[in-house]
Amino acid sequence: MPYGYDRPSRWVSQGGGKVVELRHLRTFETVARTLSVTQAAKELHYAQSSVSDQIQALERDLGVELLDRSQRRVRLTPQGVALSEYTDKILKLLEEARWAVARPGAELAFGALETVCQHLLPGVLSHYRSLHPHARVRVAQDNRGELYKAVRRGDLDLCLTFGAPPADASLRAETLAEEPLAVIVPPGHHLAERGEAGLEELAREPFLATERGCGFREMFDSAFGAVAAKEPVAEVSSIGTLGACVAAGMGCALLPLVAVRDQASRGEVAVVKAGDTTLHTTVTMTWLDRNSANPNLLAFQAVLRQQLGG
Repeated sequence: MPYGYDRPSRWVSQGGGKVVELRHLRTFETVARTLSVTQAAKELHYAQSSVSDQIQALERDLGVELLDRSQRRVRLTPQGVALSEYTDKILKLLEEARWAVARPGAELAFGALETVCQHLLPGVLSHYRSLHPHARVRVAQDNRGELYKAVRRGDLDLCLTFGAPPADASLRAETLAEEPLAVIVPPGHHLAERGEAGLEELAREPFLATERGCGFREMFDSAFGAVAAKEPVAEVSSIGTLGACVAAGMGCALLPLVAVRDQASRGEVAVVKAGDTTLHTTVTMTWLDRNSANPNLLAFQAVLRQQLGG
């Protein structure tokens, strides 16, 4: 019997048969892939009971059992195995079709960290607009955790962060470049004239850092974790404020060099090399796997690779 779509969320029989909700297919695809209701609920950000309810609703609509519930572990029935061979294809084909009929110049929504927005994106956006003058761009600035959540929800097409993304089967990620880290000290600091110090010596200095859970804080803890149980003398949420506090003499800070280069060139702070140690992080773009066919996303990714990569 032929099938078609009556709305973006439904797969219906044109002969008047049962309605199959696409969200139920997405939930089944995740359960079939992970073989775990718990893991599926985590990936989809549903309650486990909601996952179970959606699978049962799909079974009622199709008139077959998809999961073998006679054992503790999740197993697919023969009908479930058969459906799983088509579900991923159905969802990806639907996504490709959605983007294929999207209007030229459709909006591209992406997000980035404060530092990336201020120092890396202006050139990227200018080049992207020169290549795609009718494209509309919406940029969101937030912390790393909120950016990943927005990508998972589909609110953002892509996000740019420092460091590796979370392990999540629903996400795809690519490292664009390595970004060197820099220790900055106030003007007139005793290390400013030398311009270099070992990590153990630096660890004896008062440092400011961002709050726990922030990517910049992870950089700080990783850099000094091998030599000392280093605790910052102050935690500051804004990178701009953190740099201003260093300039005012409160202490030192470890930040991506791109974030402090302008301050250093104006003499507001001094950059100190961490001995022979090469400190760096990565610039990473992350997007939702099922949106990989979005032509606007593909075009923007190409510009990111060209402008930031290598």
